[in-house]
Amino acid sequence: MSATGTAAVAQASVDLVDPHDCTDDPDKLATLEATHMALVRRGPDGRWRPALADRWTVSPDARTWTFELKPGVRCHDGAPADAEAVAWSVARMARPDMGATLGAPAVWAQYLAGARIEALSRSTVRIELDRPMADLPDVLGAGYVLSPGSDPDAPVGCGPYRIEDHVPGERLVLRAAPASAAVPAANPRLRFQRIACAAERAAALAAGTVQAATGLAGESARPLGAGPAVTVVEHLVPTAIIFLFNAARGPVRDARVRRALNLALNREDLVADVLGGAGRPLHGFVSPVHFGAAAATAGCDPDSAGRLLAEAGYGSGLELEVTCPTSLPDEAEALTAAVAAQLAPLGVSFRVERVEDRVDYANRVRLKRIGDLCVFDSSPMSTFRVLHEKIDSRVAGSWWQGYRNPEVEALVDRARATVGDAEREAIYRECHRLLQADPPWLYLYNHTRFAGLAGRHPDWRMRADGILDVAALPPV
Repeated sequence: MSATGTAAVAQASVDLVDPHDCTDDPDKLATLEATHMALVRRGPDGRWRPALADRWTVSPDARTWTFELKPGVRCHDGAPADAEAVAWSVARMARPDMGATLGAPAVWAQYLAGARIEALSRSTVRIELDRPMADLPDVLGAGYVLSPGSDPDAPVGCGPYRIEDHVPGERLVLRAAPASAAVPAANPRLRFQRIACAAERAAALAAGTVQAATGLAGESARPLGAGPAVTVVEHLVPTAIIFLFNAARGPVRDARVRRALNLALNREDLVADVLGGAGRPLHGFVSPVHFGAAAATAGCDPDSAGRLLAEAGYGSGLELEVTCPTSLPDEAEALTAAVAAQLAPLGVSFRVERVEDRVDYANRVRLKRIGDLCVFDSSPMSTFRVLHEKIDSRVAGSWWQGYRNPEVEALVDRARATVGDAEREAIYRECHRLLQADPPWLYLYNHTRFAGLAGRHPDWRMRADGILDVAALPPV
């Protein structure tokens, strides 16, 4: 705890966004989860646990969900966080003007449109879907419950902390909510402070001007952890760094070419050369911490890659057009050059189109106006959402690029209707294996980052989704 009785958290950015925006930004999610609460929240392992909901049941066909709420919880304006507030909030997130993300509108509406949301009593809410969705918590985890009477431009939630002061883009000061919160606050006051530079965040933690810091780089974080005053943990960022294949036309429409390019890469070298070691190789469409991720089945095999290219008619060379942004990921240009260098011995070369405007870039990807490949990332922590929004040809979502695999799509349908977690996880593992054999993307890596906390906390870890859970933050 600082001298003022306030625990300070240093982040690269401090922004308050609409609670029903669709964001996977860890800084935005940390502040949202401090001030808001949904029916469910992720536990340390990334799996769903009760939050405002005390328990829930789902029908055998995965269409009807019934949630029993914790009693006595109130929003920060005093309004009850009851079934009426839940029903109103879920209906709000399902509106077509909500759930926007970069280049993609109404993300939540595609899952909740047509749902019947009903408060059966003050403490019971039922959601009836128009089709099975056994992974509904993957959506409702972003359905923060709001006070229906609060200002639409400044909606009030029921999280562990309430807003005391906010300077947009600079700091956010919070006070612990009353004891009626669904999840109690660990510290009486909390301040999120923007410090854009990772090295400066580490320096602030070392100096004691902040008590927690996220998004740290290894070169500044490791020395802190070696001493007695700070606990430092390394964690995986589950966002997948990839190249999307344009499977609608051109050479990578051929599954042999897509498979060959994946086999040709030495991902360990990419992590070393592009990230300075701050990452882990990615061998599938989701990270190793995602629900249903399977083990890698093949490593770097340039000989097999060459044979596949020859079978596809490209034994004498292949030029591919790559669409590349200059940010998000920030290393996109260096990554493209490194991938090109690894593929060159197979006679594969890149013709790169560079796009500086990142919003324009996202819109071009959404409109399928890319070359043979484009640099991209896949950020949802939900395996189901990645399959639905980016891989299923029947959905043809914003980031889908012409790929079609009927066997995977049949498994997605099975998973939708499979309410048992173990059985559904096995289905997703089979999807993972099939998408290793017939890849829709060029799989590259996940980043790794460091987080630090003042004091010695040997049991403290970052949550599996890479979000700082301030409600579980030890008193500091």
